[in-house]
Amino acid sequence: MSSVPESFDGRVALVTGAEGAIGSAICTAFTAVGGRVIRADQRGAVPPDQAGPSEHGVISLDVRDSAQIRAMFDSLTAAGITVDTLVNVAGIVSFGSAEALAEAEWDRVIDINLKGTFLCCQAAIAGMRRLQFGRIINLGSVVGKNSGNARPWISPDEQSVASNIAYGASKAGVHSLTGFLARELAAHGITVNALAPGPVATAMTTAFPPALRALIPRGRMGRPDDVARAAMFLASRQADFITGEILDINGGMWSD
Repeated sequence: MSSVPESFDGRVALVTGAEGAIGSAICTAFTAVGGRVIRADQRGAVPPDQAGPSEHGVISLDVRDSAQIRAMFDSLTAAGITVDTLVNVAGIVSFGSAEALAEAEWDRVIDINLKGTFLCCQAAIAGMRRLQFGRIINLGSVVGKNSGNARPWISPDEQSVASNIAYGASKAGVHSLTGFLARELAAHGITVNALAPGPVATAMTTAFPPALRALIPRGRMGRPDDVARAAMFLASRQADFITGEILDINGGMWSD
């Protein structure tokens, strides 16, 4: 493997959830190696149908809304911009027990984390097929593999501050979606992989129990840059033969 850093000149990445800690770290990493980043986030101010001319703003995007997603991609195409790298970071976490989970909360988590990821992937395929090259990187989670970090048989209180069944099911769905897309798109030069972080120190995990943090073999929670570096590897041409992979980034707390 070459020790010379790969240039991303000419590459265009769309990052959803770009205003969050992980999304922002990925945007920074991509631009640091010469790539162009289209930032999308529900907190953005640029309308989706003005995505092309407003490359320096953050596109306002609700990933549950297929019409908004299509408008964004149509606007980019009209401006001569083809996304070759899609990083689906947009998502929410949810807490509490299965018994107490409201149906509306289940729907909200699945719609954003799973449906939203699928809709963005679906919209990106046509452009990548034209290029006969593409990188799709989805954000999964260790919770989609380990059935949750909480240990309610030891401490019932952990369940109220650790990700719940809706979050875990949504991320397990993202993992499965990744495998299906990887097979479907491989012949077109498009790789599809997912990142499965363990607990990452962000505003979403400030209440993460110290007892669970102590179970991480590396002795610390993850950092947004840990996830960003892994995303950059999967986006690179060095990862051309890797597809359908769910890459663990969890400090040793889970392996498979």
